[in-house]
Amino acid sequence: MSVSVFGAGAFGTALAISLAKQAPITLWARDATHVAAMQARRCNSARLPDVPLPDGLSLTNDFAEAAAADALLLAVPMQKLRAVLQDHASDLEGKILVACCKGIELQTGLGPIAVINEVLPKSKTALLTGPSFAADIARGLPTALTLACGEAESCRKLQEQLTTANLRLYRTCDTTGAELGGALKNVIAIGCGAVIGAGLGDSARAALMTRGYAEMQRMALACGARPETLAGLSGFGDLTLTCSSTLSRNYQLGLSIGRGEDFDPKITVEGAATARATAAKAKTMGLDMPITETVVGLLNGDLTIATAGAQLLARPLKEE
Repeated sequence: MSVSVFGAGAFGTALAISLAKQAPITLWARDATHVAAMQARRCNSARLPDVPLPDGLSLTNDFAEAAAADALLLAVPMQKLRAVLQDHASDLEGKILVACCKGIELQTGLGPIAVINEVLPKSKTALLTGPSFAADIARGLPTALTLACGEAESCRKLQEQLTTANLRLYRTCDTTGAELGGALKNVIAIGCGAVIGAGLGDSARAALMTRGYAEMQRMALACGARPETLAGLSGFGDLTLTCSSTLSRNYQLGLSIGRGEDFDPKITVEGAATARATAAKAKTMGLDMPITETVVGLLNGDLTIATAGAQLLARPLKEE
């Protein structure tokens, strides 16, 4: 099974580097200048400057050329996924499409697999998610991920194909749980960053993570997910990593909010749009998601850190 990776950001490049060490891989980037620079320097200077590209990794900005592979890993931002699918529908239709993004589409409230199924219903879909930083994967450090696919046999074949010396994949057929775990943890990470940025302490962060995890479960289970999925890599595992490291862009955004600092608007932060989409979805479903609502208030500038903390602490007392 041949594989191509679409999206030469840090994560897409890291996946391509890991996979190319065991079989030829094609990495697609939209910008021809970026492709030429990577070919000349044999590294992605903009995203992973200290990691050389293996000999087995080829680069192209020709979408059709990359789409000739059997399995296509879509490492593009969640909010741009639909546009990529629509723009290249003829090249993607009927292919094995593995979404490598985490989030909920702002306009529709759908996750990546649902978006792919809506745009390209004849394609086979899967999701690669879990606790991972691009720099770790690219440097060959051990990383465990979740591969979610509705068809058990397809999932097993993909698992074998995409597992590498440093990437260990666990499979699940619970695509809903994997989607929501990976998406909702980004919202909680923004809140945790705000807590630390404001100097509220590690105890407050632990409390927010724990109650945030309860919110993640609340929505996921209401959408039909399995509780064990949220307790696994794509839920609890990813939550732990993202809420505790400055390598997380979502956590970085929260830090800037807590410190009252500006954040570079050019940096993609999936949790911002996901927070707004989740709050709207929770309202429609009649779900209580106070932390998510608070994060939205902070993002929109409707709440200060002091007001947000006071509101959460003043909520009615309850059993855990």
